[in-house]
This record gives sequence, C-alpha cells and structure tokens, in this order.
Amino acid sequence: MKNFVEELRWRGMLAQIMPGTEEFLQKEMVSAYLGTDPTADSLHIGHLCGIMMLRHLQLCGHKPYLLVGGATGMIGDPSGKSQERNLLDAETLYHNQEAIKKQVSKFLDFDGDAPNKAEMVNNYDWMKDFTFLDFAREVGKHITVNYMMAKDSVKKRLNGEARDGLSFTEFTYQLLQGYDFLYQYKKYGVKLQLGGNDQWGNMTTGTELIRRTLGQEAEAYCLTCPLITKADGKKFGKTESGNIWLDRNRTTPYVFYQFWLNVSDDDAEKYIKIFTSLDKPTIDTLIEEHKQDPGRRTLQRRLAEEVTRMVHSQEDLDMAIAASNILFGKATKENLLQLDEQTFNDVFKDVPHYEVSKELLGQPAVDIFNQEGMQIFPSKSEMRKLVKGGGVSLNKEKIAAFDQPVTAADLIDDKYLLVQRGKKNYFLVIVK
Repeated sequence: MKNFVEELRWRGMLAQIMPGTEEFLQKEMVSAYLGTDPTADSLHIGHLCGIMMLRHLQLCGHKPYLLVGGATGMIGDPSGKSQERNLLDAETLYHNQEAIKKQVSKFLDFDGDAPNKAEMVNNYDWMKDFTFLDFAREVGKHITVNYMMAKDSVKKRLNGEARDGLSFTEFTYQLLQGYDFLYQYKKYGVKLQLGGNDQWGNMTTGTELIRRTLGQEAEAYCLTCPLITKADGKKFGKTESGNIWLDRNRTTPYVFYQFWLNVSDDDAEKYIKIFTSLDKPTIDTLIEEHKQDPGRRTLQRRLAEEVTRMVHSQEDLDMAIAASNILFGKATKENLLQLDEQTFNDVFKDVPHYEVSKELLGQPAVDIFNQEGMQIFPSKSEMRKLVKGGGVSLNKEKIAAFDQPVTAADLIDDKYLLVQRGKKNYFLVIVK
C-alpha cells in the first residue's frame, strides 16, 4: 500500500496532521472523508486541493467519502469568514449536490465493486430528523463551551473582527461538523477526516467528540492541506472576473486552460505537484526542463493540459489549445468556426469591438471597415495599400481586393466579423 501521507508531503499538500495518523494509514485500508458545502451547483478551483487529496487517498488504496453538507450548508461555517452566509432551501441543495457529484466523478471512482470505491454522503440525511433536544443531549453534553470558545474561528469573530459578531447558529457549526465525523465513524467506519487548514479547529472537535462518546481508545484522526496562495501571497483561484469554476457554463474550457497557462513560474512549480497526478520523477524532469528554457513555459503548458483534461476532456483541451493558437499562432477560418460562441467571445474579449448595422452587408470591405468612429485603419487609402500587400484578413482569410463585398455568408455565428491588420492587430465587428 502506497504511503498516502508521504505522497501529500512531497507534493506540498500537508499542513497539520494528528500524531499517529501516518502509522495508522500504513496498517490497513482506511475510510476517510472530506466535506464540501453545496452552496453552488459547481465547485471552483479553490476546492481542487481537497478533491485531489481524496484522489490521492483512493490511488493509495484507501476509501474516500465525499460529504456534501446539505445540513451544514443551510447554516454556514464561520471559519475564515466575516459574515453569515445566505441559507439555501432543500431543493437547491439537492440540485447542487448532484451537479457536484458529476464533477467529482472525473477525479474519483464511484463505480465498480472495489472495496475502496468512492462514496458520496449528505449530512442532511442524518440531520433532518434530529431534534434539537436530542442533539443537545447526545452531542452538546460532551463538548464544553470553554472548549468551543478556544477555537480560532470563534475567537476571531468574537473579538470584533466581524461587524455582526457570531450567531448561535454558526457557533454550533463545529458541533454539527463534529457529529458528522461521529455519525460516519459509527455507520461507515470512517476514521480519518481531511480538509483545508482553516478547518483544523472543527476537525479536532470531531475527534474529541468521538473519544468522549465512544471512549479514549477510539481511533480517529485528521489531517489538513495548506490553503493555496499565489507566489505574491494573494488568494488562489480568484481573477478580476471572479472564481475559476469547474462548470464549463460558468468558466469555458478556454478560460480555464488560460488560467493555468498564465500562472507564474514559481506557482507552476508548486501547482503541478498539487493539481495533477503526475509522479515525482516526471515532475522533477519537467521542472528541470523548464529551468533550462523558462521562455518555453514547459511547466505551465503541461499543468494546463493535465488539469483541463482531467476537469473537462481531451476534446475540450484540444479546442482550448486551438483557441489559444488563434491569437498567438497560425489558424484558419475553419478553426474560428469550430469555437462555440462563448469561447469565441472569451478569445476576443480584449480586442477592440465595433458595431455596424446589418443593412451595410453587401457593401465593399473598404466602406464597412472605415465607418465613422472605427479605428481599424488610419484611412481608406491606407487600407487599400495594406490589402494590396496582403496585410488584411477577414475571419483569418486574406482579403484579395479592398472593394471585396462583405456579405451575410462571412458572418461567424450570424453576427461577428474578425478583422486582422498585420500579424497581431485584431478587431471584432459585431453586425446588428
């Protein structure tokens, strides 16, 4: 059996670990769980470190449980947050759970009859009929308020770091998460909890509850991965436009691929260990190759390929690479036509946009692309010269004559015309 803790350690995915955890994992197949709240119908790349922990756990021969917090998602975890989150209804939570399972299935094997196949559980199933009185008696009596108040997540909220203090609902969160561990320990034999380092306080409450309920000899452990940051110390996974999601409808495979392709050298060296399943010799070789010629961006390219393929598909990766080559390499009109509209807009979002009326279709290119307000060409005469020298393209095809008519047949997705002046100057004309 492969050493799971050692695997996390060399990858830089180990933050805190309870004494005895590594030895325990070497003795037998261990069932372990990681929780995620279904607050959206997609995970984003901020969740990926935890999901990769479960993936490595399964590859090392252990059994992963993904706990979707249908119950706790109705409350909100105070860890690392300054205000209470909005509560979701049961129907929304169920929809989000199913969407998340579909995404995680790309990383974990939920099928087959292997003893360590992945399982998905929802704490709403065991919390929905649990009365407050029963909870107070069966759980609350085992953990003191003093113990709960000592947690960093609670202290920060009570010490005035949040506008609204800490609600009783959120204060009880660590008991609910602790009970999740206890319930799964008894029902499924789950003896290890995984999570981000901001969860350490809640996780150790779970091991404490298990020991106080079942006896000090009960074996329960937890380990955390570090919170991933960028080399400049800023939060990982956030861009100016928001989160990088795993759902293609929220973040296209092209934008997803570009995110990884554009990380810094230092981050690429760190991320390729965390977010891929490549082995150590392969990664060491890639790092060495990259250092020999950083300009080729060997690490970023391999990182972007591995993660995009794993989250989406080989077909999506091929399209993302083709889309990237449209701006920076050789491409044809056929390449443009293969892009869906969202990806097309993502590729050209930073080039100048102009609008023209549909009524102009049929007129010569020199008239359409020199409308008032357009800054594609300095003048009609300059455009004539450029066309004569083969320096103007429409939808990646050279314009043969400056008076060549532009018709509806030239439109991409029935509304776009891509004009290229020289090698690097692109302009998007939207026909309305």
